[in-house]
Amino acid sequence: MHRIGYLLPDRFQVMALATQAVFEFANLAARERVYGVENYSLAGGEVASSVGTRVPTRALTSRTAVDTWLVAGTLAPLRMAADAPLVQALGRAAPRARRVAGLCTGAFLLADAGLLDHRRATTHWNWAEAMQQRHPAIQVEPDRIFITDGPFWTSAGMTAELDLALGLVEKDLGADATRAVARGLVMPQRRSGGQSQHSELLQMAPRSDRIQQVLEYARAHLAAPLPVEQLAEVAHLSPRQFSRVFAAETGQSPAKAVERLRLEAARLMVERSRHPLEVVARETGFRDARHLREVFLRGFGVPPQVVRRAARGTD
Repeated sequence: MHRIGYLLPDRFQVMALATQAVFEFANLAARERVYGVENYSLAGGEVASSVGTRVPTRALTSRTAVDTWLVAGTLAPLRMAADAPLVQALGRAAPRARRVAGLCTGAFLLADAGLLDHRRATTHWNWAEAMQQRHPAIQVEPDRIFITDGPFWTSAGMTAELDLALGLVEKDLGADATRAVARGLVMPQRRSGGQSQHSELLQMAPRSDRIQQVLEYARAHLAAPLPVEQLAEVAHLSPRQFSRVFAAETGQSPAKAVERLRLEAARLMVERSRHPLEVVARETGFRDARHLREVFLRGFGVPPQVVRRAARGTD
C-alpha cells in the first residue's frame, strides 16, 4: 500500500482535503486499497482549516514514514512559511519520502525548506512573484497547472491541486486507472493550458481608462499588426509616453500584452472550434501555424493540438 501523508498547517486551505477523493477513487478503480491516507500536523491533534472546520491529525515525528507528502497551503503563505519548526520538520521528513508535493501555496513550505532550490516550481498565480522574490534560486513558472521536477511536485491554485493528485495516480497506476478516476470525479484527465485561463484583461487590470481602452481595442483587432504607434494613437499619447505609462500600469510591454491577448483568443478558438490551425493563427494575429505552436509551447507548455484534444476529451 502506498502511504499518502497530508501535512496540514494551522488554518490550511480546505480545498487540499478535496484531493483525497482522487486517491479514494483510485482505490475503487483498482478494486483494492492501493493508497492509504493520513493527516499530519506538527503537534498532532485537531487542526483548524481556513473555514474553521477542525480536522484530527497525527503528530509528525522522526518515526513518521510515508511514501508521498502532500503539503497543504494557507491563504497567508508568508506567515505559514515563517513557522520555522514546521519548515524544519518538513525538511527532515522529505528525504525519507519518495516524493513531496506542495499544494497551491503549500509550495512555500517546500521552498523555505530548501527543497526547490535550482528546480522548477509553481504556485497560485497571485503568489508566484512573491515566491520568486523570496527564493531567487527557484525557477518559478506562474502559468503552469502543476510541475514535476525530480521528486518534487508543485501545483497552481486550489482546483489545480486535483490535477496534481491525478498526475500522481497516473505516475503510479497508469493512464487507464487515471481515466477511470477522472470519469468518476467528472473532471478532465489532463487539463490543457495554464493559470492564464483566467481573463488576461482582468489580470492586467490597468488603473486608467485610456489603457483599458487600448487593451479592449487590441482584443477587438487581434488580426491586425497592432504596432506600438497604433496603440499609442488610441491612447492619445506619443509612443514613448504610451510605452512608459502602459508598463507602469500593467507591468509589461505593449508587445507582451498583445501576445497574451492573442494567446488567450487562440486558445479559445482551438478549444471551441474546428478551424485549422492556420486559420486560428491568422485570425488571432500570429504569422502562421508554426508561430502559433511556438507561442503555445512557451505559454502553456503544450502545442495547440494537445489543447484541442484535451478540450474534446480525447487522448
